[in-house]
Amino acid sequence: MSFVTVCLSPALQKTLRFDSVIPGTVNRTAVHRLDTAGKGINVTRVLNQLGKKAVHLTQLGGPMRPLFLSLCAEDSLELEWVESYSPVRFCYTLIDGSSSGVTELVEESCPVESGTEKRLLERFDSRAPGHNCLIISGSRAAGFSDTLIPLMVQKGKQNGLTVILDIKGLDLINSLPYGPDIIKPNLFEFALTFAPELIKHNDLTSDESAVKDRIQREALTLCEKYHCRIILTRGSEKIWAAEPGRFFETAFSPVKPVNVTGSGDAFTAGLAAALDGGADFAAAIACGIRCGALNALCLRPGVIRETPPYGGESADGK
Repeated sequence: MSFVTVCLSPALQKTLRFDSVIPGTVNRTAVHRLDTAGKGINVTRVLNQLGKKAVHLTQLGGPMRPLFLSLCAEDSLELEWVESYSPVRFCYTLIDGSSSGVTELVEESCPVESGTEKRLLERFDSRAPGHNCLIISGSRAAGFSDTLIPLMVQKGKQNGLTVILDIKGLDLINSLPYGPDIIKPNLFEFALTFAPELIKHNDLTSDESAVKDRIQREALTLCEKYHCRIILTRGSEKIWAAEPGRFFETAFSPVKPVNVTGSGDAFTAGLAAALDGGADFAAAIACGIRCGALNALCLRPGVIRETPPYGGESADGK
């Protein structure tokens, strides 16, 4: 095994594509599918499709857990999980074919039961050693302490693992002192965490020059202080990246997307797989871009090649 992936808010993702969506009316579609999700599951699935071995650590509970486990088995995902008594949540992706618009409806995770964190750390301690890379993605369900993710980062570094974080807020801030190798939030999440004054009405200020200047200064400061590298994805715009003493942009050719859900996770997987194979930072970013684009061309989230649907038609209607 090369990779341990962690996500503490698993989900079942329902994807529905409509010719057009008319608000306030009944909208019907025969193009739909159901998949396991959560950022860490998406990362794990893409790593598998890239030929890498990965084990995913999470918490599960409730009546949808057997379905979740069954779908993971269909994808040949290796799972380590602990009982949390927190029902697996549902998330929904609505794709409007007339505009290529994607609407996400996201349920927050229910709180985990007391004792779940202790069981999770015990499982982490038994599985993390001996791997090459630890990837922690997404938010944590309520009931977990704000020391859990930083502690995993600390333990991962103590065991010699490369640590990649796609997280935000206090989880990210409190993890930095333990020396993660790469942090990869999107630009909005980074600004929300380190430069909240740039957020206006739940979006970045329209002054792009001011945003770039502020983000560049903050990114370079963090790289120098914590000896890490930073990658900030920006949708279809140029990627911003930083390492100690250097801030740079990486351009790419946008694709016409089918479904962008999970593209950031596919990017993370491609980046990690390339680094594991010995690629340098720039080449690893290029691999991440390629995987993110391949995901966007699929109806299914969190993949780099289309696979048969569960409970619906494929993207081309067959």
